[in-house]
Amino acid sequence: MRSARDQQALTERVFVQRFSSTRQGARLARLLAGHQLYVWGIPYGSRHGQAVELVVAELAANAVLHGCVPGRNFELRLVRDVAARTVRVEVSDTHPGRPERVTAPVDAEGGRGLVLVDSVTSRWGVADRNGPGKTVWAEIDCP
Repeated sequence: MRSARDQQALTERVFVQRFSSTRQGARLARLLAGHQLYVWGIPYGSRHGQAVELVVAELAANAVLHGCVPGRNFELRLVRDVAARTVRVEVSDTHPGRPERVTAPVDAEGGRGLVLVDSVTSRWGVADRNGPGKTVWAEIDCP
């Protein structure tokens, strides 16, 4: 008989990494997310893999551009829930400001990142984190 903990280990995979709050850190987060998805059996270039990479890229870029606190990093957490068939992306930073759900005009120079995130995810939101700042999360269905 398997324990609940053993069952969770079979159905849930977690990847956590901290990155410098720089453009290079955001790029590395996206690249490592793509590699981790491959390790979990989600092929490079697949529709679901591209959706997760896009979400990581947008949330990491937001953490670098809007959530940067000098001397602080951001954290990427990916959770692959095989039973629920989802990948959850969480990006945490130490800035207290929270993003808002808005519809950006087509000619806007910025502000479309979360509109893109909203279009490729099943759900997304913002949560408090342990310590200062917040965690922006998104879930992508990956059958």
